[in-house]
Amino acid sequence: MMNMKLHASTILAVLGDVQSELVGKAVVLTDGKAGTVENVWLDELHGLRISIRGHDGKWPISTIKFEQPCQRP
Repeated sequence: MMNMKLHASTILAVLGDVQSELVGKAVVLTDGKAGTVENVWLDELHGLRISIRGHDGKWPISTIKFEQPCQRP
């Protein structure tokens, strides 16, 4: 049981990391859609999915072709 809890904790930690990295960033998807990432979800069938402001639907994170580079002060 401890092994499953460790796996679950690891998955949730990675989801939190991805959310903090991508939410609010500008992205371009492989199908040409572009916009700002609104949210990141963990879908039990498809893995990580994102929603983009101004576009209906959710897309696999693997369809990100370009991500706005981080701007450090």
